[in-house]
Amino acid sequence: MLVIGEKINASNKSVGQAISNKDREFLENLTREQDVAGADFIDVNAGVGYGTWEHPEAAMEWLVELVQAVTDKPLAIDSDVPSVIEAALRKYRGDTLMINSVNAEPERLEAVGRLAVERQALLVALVMSEGGIPSTVEERLVASELIMTHLTRQGVREDQIFFDPLVLPIAVDSTQGLVTLKTIEQIKSRYPSARTVMGLSNISYGLPQRGMVNRAFLLMAASAGLDAAILNPLDAKMMSVVRVADMLTGRDPSCKGYIRAHRKGTLIE
Repeated sequence: MLVIGEKINASNKSVGQAISNKDREFLENLTREQDVAGADFIDVNAGVGYGTWEHPEAAMEWLVELVQAVTDKPLAIDSDVPSVIEAALRKYRGDTLMINSVNAEPERLEAVGRLAVERQALLVALVMSEGGIPSTVEERLVASELIMTHLTRQGVREDQIFFDPLVLPIAVDSTQGLVTLKTIEQIKSRYPSARTVMGLSNISYGLPQRGMVNRAFLLMAASAGLDAAILNPLDAKMMSVVRVADMLTGRDPSCKGYIRAHRKGTLIE
């Protein structure tokens, strides 16, 4: 399973302040820590309108350059504004790239799909449209079909697309865990070459002992066919569960990765 490190995100108060204050040391250290912890991608989200930044595009350009200076891991450029994504790509120098994200809105599909084609980027696609997050599996599958049809017509390959089935807090609606899992299963059945990704921590929002909930849901999602997760790679228990998930779903032949992690002492119960 691919791990996308979630920490460089302006929605986190300390990170937002660091971006506002241009605190290079704080952000560089956070990048290095995620790299060492085993993140496969580093998510980069500069937010909108932070502090002294007059334009979000400038903030994203600065942040992409900063992160790239201290890691060779590929980046996930995270914004719902096409012009901010485009600004990030002007500064990005890596070969492998993920864009996060697009949804079923035609204008965004057109703009972000074009960028994905130009850069041969992996693309996170949220299974929602202008009306917000659908509450049912069926509605999410309708959005996924609109996305797939539009993007492949533009020239995006099916295997470039990472569908995000969307995770709503279980504390708000106790059916949403199963809705997400069933959406993953259906997407994997309909689009065999496409992949799936989700922001894991949303499931436990508003609950106590969130880590336990997140880890359990990751294993369930892996069984349903999840290919990647946006999570905190500094959580050693969570990273241990990633190793277990890979082993139990046949992605770790002969359990070599699990055994190697055990020998390194990085598995935490």
